[in-house]
Amino acid sequence: MRKLGLLVVAVMILSALSGIAFSAEKSYTWKIAHIRPQGSTIDKELKRFADDVKTATDGRITINIYGANQLGDYTVVQEKIGLGSVEMGCMSMSTAVDKRGLAFTMPYLVRDYATAKKNYATGTPFANYIAKVYEKQNIKVLAYWPVYFGGIGLLKPPADPTNPMGKQNLKVRVPAMKTWEALANGFGYQATPLPFSEFFTAAQTGMVDGIFGGGAENYYVTFKDLIKYYIPANTHFECWPLTINMDLYNSLSPKDKKILEEKAREFEQRRWKKVQEDQDVYETLLAKAGAKVIKLTPQQLDAFAKRGRETAWPELKKVLGDKVFDEISATFVLK
Repeated sequence: MRKLGLLVVAVMILSALSGIAFSAEKSYTWKIAHIRPQGSTIDKELKRFADDVKTATDGRITINIYGANQLGDYTVVQEKIGLGSVEMGCMSMSTAVDKRGLAFTMPYLVRDYATAKKNYATGTPFANYIAKVYEKQNIKVLAYWPVYFGGIGLLKPPADPTNPMGKQNLKVRVPAMKTWEALANGFGYQATPLPFSEFFTAAQTGMVDGIFGGGAENYYVTFKDLIKYYIPANTHFECWPLTINMDLYNSLSPKDKKILEEKAREFEQRRWKKVQEDQDVYETLLAKAGAKVIKLTPQQLDAFAKRGRETAWPELKKVLGDKVFDEISATFVLK
């Protein structure tokens, strides 16, 4: 009986040990890329996200931050995430693989933060649609990080800055997309499609007199010595998906998936509470750096939005085709 008792105890110990071994979670070290400099708001927030994940997993998941395009620009990194050579990212959405992504930064989809949250927050119809576009590229969207509303940065004074139908007689850099060319031309500027990285040289040589496609934070961080006039015209809403390679995500345990999703949700929710305040801060910083900030009234913003949709949206429809455009626009919440 004594031997039998010892055998039972031994079996129990072995079972317990094997249970511990079976339940042990894997450890990971991942890279996450973003496009802003070290110390920027997104850099700090991603570090907090990484710290939260590391703490919640008892140090098993380490996420190393790579900012300032260290792993390539956002178009390259998005492809790398799909392939799995970079595990995560939080940056602009590339349209190189799927033109439907053009809708994500479409001019004047929304005009204020209330409607922005109804479209770009996790779980909304439009955000869900964009997540499905990413899925086709083997990428999982964990959350969205709202950045700002875009505006117009200029080196020279515009002739009629508060009138979207005016003639400004200034050449401006725009992203190389027909929607943006149509928008700038529709506002009375002369659109010059250029990569963002070429704007500084183009401005210094007199090739262009201003820029579309960014916002106060971007212009201040990158071009504060160049920008002399800034019009917060809410040209578009900039929002960055927080993404992870789909195969990697699917390989995680249910526990780790839950932790990632919870910390991603907290990352997003913190930002929605601060995004408008941060935009105001950077507009003030631009003014302190010497730029004249030309504020628009709600009525003027409405006029810009109306004109923007009249000029830019038909171009998107041409690119996507009627069926896809209607499919995407059915997800929009405009009020």
